[in-house]
Amino acid sequence: MLGLTAGLISLIIFGNIENLILASQGVVKGANPVKLGILSVIIVICWLLIGTFGTQLLESYGMYIEFIGGLAIFILGLQSMMAALKGE
Repeated sequence: MLGLTAGLISLIIFGNIENLILASQGVVKGANPVKLGILSVIIVICWLLIGTFGTQLLESYGMYIEFIGGLAIFILGLQSMMAALKGE
């Protein structure tokens, strides 16, 4: 599979999930959808580049990176739900 490792795949997946959560928060806050879409595509490309090249250098720390990414997704998800419940 093109030399993709578990660490690389997990970084790409976590990066895109975090980007989706941040994009949904932007929609809730009433951000311009065109600007939000353009920025989202840029961030996804950045995550792809970081995942492709950075993971090869940091693969020995993959377990820690996955934990931090999962924790960030959890915190951002909670923050988004709390803001939606408050009607912000």
